[in-house]
Amino acid sequence: MKNEIVGAMTALITPFKNDKIDEQSYEKLIKRQIANGIDAVVPVGTTGESSTLTHDEHRRCIEIAVSVCKNTNTKVLAGAGSNATHEAVSLAKFAQECGADGILSITPYYNKPMQSGLFKHYEAISNAISIPVLLYNVPGRTGCEIASNTIIELFRKCKNIYGVKEASGNIDKCVDLLANEPRLRLISGEDSINYPILSNGGSGVISVTSNLLPNEIANLTHEALKENYKNAKSINDKLYNINKILFCESNPIPIKAAMFIAGLIPNLEYRLPLEAPSKENLKKIEEVMKNYDIKGF
Repeated sequence: MKNEIVGAMTALITPFKNDKIDEQSYEKLIKRQIANGIDAVVPVGTTGESSTLTHDEHRRCIEIAVSVCKNTNTKVLAGAGSNATHEAVSLAKFAQECGADGILSITPYYNKPMQSGLFKHYEAISNAISIPVLLYNVPGRTGCEIASNTIIELFRKCKNIYGVKEASGNIDKCVDLLANEPRLRLISGEDSINYPILSNGGSGVISVTSNLLPNEIANLTHEALKENYKNAKSINDKLYNINKILFCESNPIPIKAAMFIAGLIPNLEYRLPLEAPSKENLKKIEEVMKNYDIKGF
């Protein structure tokens, strides 16, 4: 066993106030996740605008998440990725020292390494820490794809790499991975196909939608993991429209807007080059949200 972190997980947004992390709001958001049955929170992933945070801010978000989740049943899977291996290693070491339960490490963006370079990148991260490592494959955002055979080789050769967050949208790849290595923990990274991945043998989700509807994503995931697939599909179908509208612009633009509309964050702030959604899309988000019971604090 590799101490896998699985189940219903939330890719946390990072709230800002006057261009600084709104720590008070961040703590409240994490407590709301815990209260609504989420198994793990994921601070400073791509939904957390990690690419525009300073390293000090990145570390602070991990510290807050660890502090809030201490002595609860909710784990912390900290974002610790970079296109420079030494930076990813540094963040991974910090996450471990801080008390995170594991790390999520995105593929290096922009520099497009070969598969052998990707293997060495993740091998270096794995060797630097002892806590669990979840690979993160999202080629649409990074321009970098981890091939199935590379994922499987990393899983088999690295002591603490236990699975992959799959956000390529490629169901065939998900089937391929689990057919060839059924011990691998496959985590859905795309809300619109959470149910198809879970029903194919996935072990959990890392959700954007669960920032807004943590109880629904927790129920969906837990029903699927108990093999209550009819119930899980019903929840997934109910969430279809909100899942789609939350990606009407680049993530996390719509989810932060939805959180603001719902009164879950006091300010709608982004870090440039991200900005608020268009008025047209803001109205669409608001209209779709009227069909859901969004629990407050």
